[in-house]
Amino acid sequence: MTISEENRKNLIKYRVEQSWQAVEDVEFLIEHKKLGIAVNRIYYGIFYVLSALALKYEFNTSKHNQLIGWFNKNFVKNGIVNSDISAIAHKAFSKRSKSDYAVFVDFSHEEVTEMLNEMKKFLKAIEELITK
Repeated sequence: MTISEENRKNLIKYRVEQSWQAVEDVEFLIEHKKLGIAVNRIYYGIFYVLSALALKYEFNTSKHNQLIGWFNKNFVKNGIVNSDISAIAHKAFSKRSKSDYAVFVDFSHEEVTEMLNEMKKFLKAIEELITK
């Protein structure tokens, strides 16, 4: 499905805003000791901003692994983004999967706070690519 340029720009803006709203959600969840849910929101904040980047370059997928793979192929492999940024997305995806699907998963406050800081770093890096 093709969308108009104006709608695409609006959707990109919306996805970026969603990603930063997720930061606020995560801060609230950490404060209220809802660490498993915070891990989920960390990943989805990363997913939203990656979706915005994909929209900018007219890449469309509903598959999370395909989106991350596209990002790695087009931005990490080509040296546009450092691999440490990509590692943040991979780590968040893995921990979100464990949080959502595994049993007896427990995250520490320190671990989730570190993930939040990494998330912010990731969002800034990707938002910079979007605004270029």
